[in-house]
Amino acid sequence: MLKVFLVEDESIVREGLRDNILWQQYGYQFAGEAGDGEMALPLIRKVKPDLLITDIKMPFMDGLALSRIVSAEFPQMKILIISGYDDFEYARQAISVGVEQYLLKPITRSALQKVLVEIREKIENQREQEGYLDKFKEEMLEYEQFSRRNFFEKVFEGHLSVQEIYEQAQRLSLEMDAEGYNLAMVSLWEKRDMQERSQDSRLIAGKREELTRYFLRYPEYLMFRWNINTYGILMKGEEAQMEELRKRCQEHIVNICSGDDGEMEWYLAIGEPVARLSMLPQVYSKVNHMMSYRFLKPGQHILTMENDALPGFRQERDGGFLGGVDIAKADPEIIRGFLMRGQLEEIEDFVDGYLESQKQALQSRMFRDYLMLSIRFTTIAFVEKLGFQQEELLKDTCSDTMMSAGLSVEEMKPYMQELLQRAIELSNRAMDSQGKKLIKKAMGYIDENYMKESISLNEVAGAVEVSANYFSTVFSQEMKMTFTEYITQKRMEQAKQLLRQTEKHTGEIASEVGFRDPHYFSFVFKKTQGCTPREYRGGGKG
Repeated sequence: MLKVFLVEDESIVREGLRDNILWQQYGYQFAGEAGDGEMALPLIRKVKPDLLITDIKMPFMDGLALSRIVSAEFPQMKILIISGYDDFEYARQAISVGVEQYLLKPITRSALQKVLVEIREKIENQREQEGYLDKFKEEMLEYEQFSRRNFFEKVFEGHLSVQEIYEQAQRLSLEMDAEGYNLAMVSLWEKRDMQERSQDSRLIAGKREELTRYFLRYPEYLMFRWNINTYGILMKGEEAQMEELRKRCQEHIVNICSGDDGEMEWYLAIGEPVARLSMLPQVYSKVNHMMSYRFLKPGQHILTMENDALPGFRQERDGGFLGGVDIAKADPEIIRGFLMRGQLEEIEDFVDGYLESQKQALQSRMFRDYLMLSIRFTTIAFVEKLGFQQEELLKDTCSDTMMSAGLSVEEMKPYMQELLQRAIELSNRAMDSQGKKLIKKAMGYIDENYMKESISLNEVAGAVEVSANYFSTVFSQEMKMTFTEYITQKRMEQAKQLLRQTEKHTGEIASEVGFRDPHYFSFVFKKTQGCTPREYRGGGKG
């Protein structure tokens, strides 16, 4: 029920309106009254009525002054002015401050009742439209996240000019103007063999939600998804703020992620601030370089460029060849971990760090042969587990030639890079194949259930037995659109077919394509097709 507040300096008129109008019958609750604008204003701020009825001429503060203040503070509040002055200038001023209606005294009950009904219907219609818009925005949130991820990929990979960055950021409602910028990347996954590619535990999902909830509260941070396991946080602000923003970012990521090391792996890399948007690709390059060392330092969660932080920047001081060997650094699990979670663009940085960590020991031919065989067997075992034969890994490579001749220190790097690249390419091929099978299965489920209003990404992910996070990523990669976009598009195409080929009522069509509320169906149809269902049926568009 809508709340109404009455301001009138003539007590007889005020009491007559208060007592003689059947407010509830017309959808209103009488919420308060006052004799002038000055007395009314604090009460209005407290009650926050939906409709303000005020006289135009009153002592202390008149109706126009009150209306100006109320319109500025409560733009959604409707205002009805009543007056005994039949003066066009008053009416003009009343309209200029956003007054909904202007009635002259003496006011008849029927005239006021008619206006009350009109205003109530207008308020209800506006709220309905606002509700539809909020619902539509919520449904499109997945699209916004997808668009944001694509935008930041282009920014950090250097595919956009500064002008294009500002233009695309404006379309995404992202504020990018600042004196300084920095980038943090946080990667986390559960300690579960290959299953983490398609399954998320409640622990991982909860951590991601905590991170997202925290960073979305602050405009200085722009958080976006980079891949299935990794999120980026762009920091922006005044030059003097950048160190504080870095510390806060690191502190809260550590607070959220630490304490579950037995079940979860997580890593954080933060770059150095820059003053220009055009320098962000260099920041990303350094952060990505740091992240590649997560496979070499599994116990070190915070990766930095400081001398002792990463093995690739530390010089071995042991004078002997095998005396400098750190067996932990030659653990095959390091290679296996990279194959499972590494990216093609990380290979060079990873290999550099891996070999640098064994710089002294690599002077030994015996150790080079041991390391080469370990890497080879680990890589072969990895691709065979994916269903490939080792010949598919080794064909058309120099690996076999190198195997017979042995590797020099200089040959180790290209050997490792080629072997890892082939293995990850095969892994990606397997993932692509798995993704296509997954999408095919999902499409079958969607075709049978898209007309259910309750269908959701979580439901379809459950039907194809993968996590919602994984399904969302694979779906957008394969289909080049989000799940919500696809469902909406499919429903609209079916609706257009029914509108043109049948005589069914709009409400019936809405129900058939998954909308319980025919008004919301019409809202979405116009939002996505540019015309109402009736206009489309009449041949106006399409």
